[in-house]
Amino acid sequence: MIFSVVTIFPGIIENFVKFGLLAKAIEKDIVNVNVYDLRAFTTNKHYKVDDRPFGGGAGMVMMPQPLFDSVNSIKSKQNGKVILFSAYADTLTQKKVKELSTEEHLILICGRYEGVDQRFIDSLVDEEISIGDYVLMGGETPAQVVMESVSRMLDGVIGNFESVETDSFYFDDQFAYPQYTQPRDFNGLKVPEVLLSGHHKDISEWRFANQKRRKS
Repeated sequence: MIFSVVTIFPGIIENFVKFGLLAKAIEKDIVNVNVYDLRAFTTNKHYKVDDRPFGGGAGMVMMPQPLFDSVNSIKSKQNGKVILFSAYADTLTQKKVKELSTEEHLILICGRYEGVDQRFIDSLVDEEISIGDYVLMGGETPAQVVMESVSRMLDGVIGNFESVETDSFYFDDQFAYPQYTQPRDFNGLKVPEVLLSGHHKDISEWRFANQKRRKS
């Protein structure tokens, strides 16, 4: 899986991928992360990537030229699915994560300011994704979310794939269950006896009955 991330803050992504299982996946060549500084694709002497919106309004808008040139440059090496992070898009779900994990190359566009010139969206963006009903300062955090969640679906990233298959949302209406570890008694708080019994059927039934659910 290749992730190509277009951002005006490449350091955010470069530092993020140095840690944890994502870093190990990169070492194993299961995942490849390429980070592109959008300013490197500008044609103006000040490396400017934004300008005032036509029609007026608060804030600045990312100009189309650097975005077009960056994506076209990336695609000239290998075609990929272009994703723009947007507060107005459908929210990322585990179902969508599974779908994205079947792609070979995801080109992740990290917007900033008040938005992105619509001509770029209409011409080159394949899909817009939101990670929640709130507004962030940029698309770098959503890009990190996508890279982590999608990489988790790839064979070899997680040592025991059962950990993935038992994740909340891996299957419809599947939720995690309470987990306990040593010591068996911590300040009078005890591990449920059924988990110490060794009876796998009883343990499975207990876990199913005690699945965590969202509070309504």
